[in-house]
Amino acid sequence: MPITFDAAKSEWNRQERGMPFTMAERFDFDTALVREDVRETYAEPRFQALGKIGREVVFLVFSPTEDGFRVISLRKAAKQKHSVWLARHP
Repeated sequence: MPITFDAAKSEWNRQERGMPFTMAERFDFDTALVREDVRETYAEPRFQALGKIGREVVFLVFSPTEDGFRVISLRKAAKQKHSVWLARHP
């Protein structure tokens, strides 16, 4: 699934969080918990996903595109979110 992202934001994310947005290409949507982000009115549909990249549980914010998705945010899951994912995937 093709991804797009802001290159400068990806570089910032790599430096600050150790996760460039290119890592989202390996996000496992098959086992992810996904919900629409309706906290605010956004210019485009926005989703939050809790899932895995390799062995790491991560939190991905994305917007669907015609043939893939645009990465908005990517970070390691906080302990509370990590526990939620593990509870759903024993």
